[in-house]
Amino acid sequence: MSLEHNDDTALLASAVREAYEQAAPVEIVAGGTRRAFGRAPTGTPLSVARHAGIVAYDPSEFVVTVRAGTPIVALEDILAREGQVLTADVPRFGAASTIGGALAVGLTGPGRPYSGALRDAVLGMRLISGTGEVVRFGGQVLKNVAGFDVSRLMVGAYGTLGLLLDVSLRTARRPEAEAVVRLERSWPAARVALRQWESALPLTGACYAGGVLHVRLAGLAPRVAEARRVIGGETGDMAVFTDLRDLRGVFFERPGDLWRLLVPPESPWDPEDTVIDWAGAQRFWRVAGDATVVYELAARLRGQAMRLLCADRGVGPWVLPPPATMALMARVKAAMDPRAILNRGRLYPDW
Repeated sequence: MSLEHNDDTALLASAVREAYEQAAPVEIVAGGTRRAFGRAPTGTPLSVARHAGIVAYDPSEFVVTVRAGTPIVALEDILAREGQVLTADVPRFGAASTIGGALAVGLTGPGRPYSGALRDAVLGMRLISGTGEVVRFGGQVLKNVAGFDVSRLMVGAYGTLGLLLDVSLRTARRPEAEAVVRLERSWPAARVALRQWESALPLTGACYAGGVLHVRLAGLAPRVAEARRVIGGETGDMAVFTDLRDLRGVFFERPGDLWRLLVPPESPWDPEDTVIDWAGAQRFWRVAGDATVVYELAARLRGQAMRLLCADRGVGPWVLPPPATMALMARVKAAMDPRAILNRGRLYPDW
């Protein structure tokens, strides 16, 4: 995929500064592939789609700095030429899906337990605050991690804390070999097997649905071959994991709100119409109607629930946190976006 290089920093900063002065909300948009996530924001659309391209890339440092409007597939093409990949398993929802949108929503695919979360790949970033000021957090190389936590705070904030301009991300060597294995087992038996394999074999994914355990392997060819022999089973389809990463396929097209529960991997699981990912730590569940049953189950399992997709865009992804937590979050919001003009209402009402 060809990639155009444009630096729209000045234009975007001017637009945000004008919006701040007029207290006029803006909706940050790019590829548009994640607009269904979260609440429907208010404000005039402000596109970052033209703000794209590679700012800096030295394969020997295993770091790439890329503008927010860059399509994920274009970035991956560039890394592939150097035999590299992003360390995080980044979801995308079409060719227009951008790295800025991925960071705003903050989801990580099936590789999360094995290669880390998307926020773990972030070394630094440059953004526009809600006052129109261009600010930088963190660095571009592994040796410079000043402001690291501030950068990671932006991941999953749904664009409510700043307009991302560019981000420095970790890269890694592309695996020499990959394979997928499928085995028909009950979930309890599958979980026992995964406990045995996780520390000894090169797993990069483990999901369970419809009575079938799917295991993804990656690494040096001899290790993958040996792991394939140890696990047994049948040859599986890599599309199982790419579809799961991108929330694509029959399960994700069914009616009802799409919920994501993060729970201890050993948690029992009774609900029907589910997909288990992250070797048990992430459960996708389709539920129509009252959300109480979801929150009660998450609490019983000592986990948390997030509504990923909902027909009612007035409903947010998270239940409101306790007052003390909300007050702390409000202080961060006020510091980054004092007039609440950035994606107002996308995450919580009025901010």
